[in-house]
Amino acid sequence: MKLRDVNTTDIGSAIRAGCRTMASVFNADDNDVPFFGSQVWPDPHLAFSSVHDESHVPGRHLNALLTAESLGFPIDEEAVEKHARAAFFSYGGPLPLPLNRDRIDGPLQNFRPHNVREGFHALYALARFRDSQRACDVAEASINTINRHWDPNRGWAEKQIAEGYNVNFHHQGTFITGLGRAIGPLVKYYRATGYGPALELAILLKEKAVEEYFLADGSYDTDRFGDHTHSTTCVMSSLAQLADLLNDAPLMDRVRAFYARGLWEIRDQLGWVIESSAPDAPPDRGEANNTGDILETALILGRWGYAEAYDDAERILRGHLLPSQLRDVSWIVEPANPAGQDGRRDVANRHWGAFGFPAPYGHHPVGLPRVAFNMDIVGGAVASLCEAYRETTRFDAAGHWVNLLFDHETDALKVESPYTGNGLVVTLKQPGPLFVRVPGWANDPPQLTGVVGQPMRTGGYLLLANPPVGAPLRFSLKLPATQLLLRHRTRDVRVRLRGDEVVAMDNFAQKYTFFDAIA
Repeated sequence: MKLRDVNTTDIGSAIRAGCRTMASVFNADDNDVPFFGSQVWPDPHLAFSSVHDESHVPGRHLNALLTAESLGFPIDEEAVEKHARAAFFSYGGPLPLPLNRDRIDGPLQNFRPHNVREGFHALYALARFRDSQRACDVAEASINTINRHWDPNRGWAEKQIAEGYNVNFHHQGTFITGLGRAIGPLVKYYRATGYGPALELAILLKEKAVEEYFLADGSYDTDRFGDHTHSTTCVMSSLAQLADLLNDAPLMDRVRAFYARGLWEIRDQLGWVIESSAPDAPPDRGEANNTGDILETALILGRWGYAEAYDDAERILRGHLLPSQLRDVSWIVEPANPAGQDGRRDVANRHWGAFGFPAPYGHHPVGLPRVAFNMDIVGGAVASLCEAYRETTRFDAAGHWVNLLFDHETDALKVESPYTGNGLVVTLKQPGPLFVRVPGWANDPPQLTGVVGQPMRTGGYLLLANPPVGAPLRFSLKLPATQLLLRHRTRDVRVRLRGDEVVAMDNFAQKYTFFDAIA
């Protein structure tokens, strides 16, 4: 069954749909704390999690929702208030770290270092976009607590935390799957507030990450990193954010080395990432926010002058991340609900716009007994799409930049995509030099009409030094038909492309697929 309304062209539409999902996930049976667990087949429902509900989901969603709002997308303010209430609730236990309950009516008593990242994302978003002094107070207390109870050589003072605060300390694997994940939101928090100890802690975590994990050779090893691949990809993107903040070229070189080598142990050419790198993990089960982390890293590398990273970003968007959003819910059957549980109410509608654990070809990877869209993933994917939307075009001291070939309009210019029209058309609204990225697959130099002379080729871009304002500039850009072979652990997946857009793919007779099958 090929799904309807599979999106390959519209980043804004995907952001709006995801924001709708994030406003639909609150558990009326739990004081509107958001659900974490999700399943849409064979037994559709939303579920409480003793691991990730209040400590994890609000941070992901607040980061995404409030970033989307800053870009001009409408959001549900009541949803923001509910997520904020849940986030502050998670910090309301015996110490200022994000905690969880064993059961809905139980106390906050479980601490997992894995969730510190999401806690800081909530506090960052509320501090930056809602000017929340309460969020700043909690963030500062949390940073102080981490400095007192964690050391880069000895790790966490687990016994002191467990006995001194009556908290269950749940150690989760490696530094990368734990506290290392927090580098990114600490960088964001510092950018938003200028609070120096946040930057200091981010740098301390970075030093451990590059000394022991993200090595100069760019290698990846499951035993070293841990098999939770989202932790690896989010630390990679975090290091890129820190390098960007500090203009730290050696650190960015570490990111590039891993991006070019180790990352390919867990990703494919479309940006799909295996959900777990454990040897026995399902070979086609991915995770959308892992893909989003690669996308965000590619955007930063592109901004640093590596235009080929924008090639990767565009293929990731058109070939996997956008198509993997759940926009056709016609196949999700409403479950029986004799007890009137909120988690079994209106399940299909509440999932519309979600992201989850897709294969490259569809929502149901070969061999899996269920299809799920855990709610935290929606926030991760939408936040990454917001970064892509922001970076599609840029207007800075050098001029106008067209980095991704999507339909896009700002106060500075308007872009009409070759994927939705006839060639690439750029119309400037403000004067300045114009740089237009030439995709790596372009067989012939794009020809320009609408201006006298032809542009200069430089660094993967076409440069027009003095383009006219208000006159459409049309670049002839033919989208070539090409093929890829995605080599997964137990099967190869054939892909046919039009430019960076997938037009057909092997689907192994699975249901709920994104593309036409290759005969």
